[in-house]
Amino acid sequence: MTKKTASKTSVSSAKASTASKKRVTFELNAEPGINVAIAGSFNDWKCDKKTLVDKNSDGTYRCTVMLSPGTYEYKFYINDTWCVDPANPNFTQNELGTLNSVIVVD
Repeated sequence: MTKKTASKTSVSSAKASTASKKRVTFELNAEPGINVAIAGSFNDWKCDKKTLVDKNSDGTYRCTVMLSPGTYEYKFYINDTWCVDPANPNFTQNELGTLNSVIVVD
């Protein structure tokens, strides 16, 4: 990856049918044309389940995940490389000795 990446995560209320869950949007700014996925404790760390989409081909990748209130660890999976969320200052060390980003959904 040659371009520095940045991201932001936002949490908003979900529709009434899923009142206990919140809509969490993950965003990553990186170079266009790369493969970006997200994996974490909310999807059993399966990096093939949720991809981020660069809808405008400008390097802004986004996806939305419905999450119940709680604390979740996650990482981006960028071109076969695990990366913490560069815009999230909240992280924890994992059992592999590397870092995971942390998000709290209220």
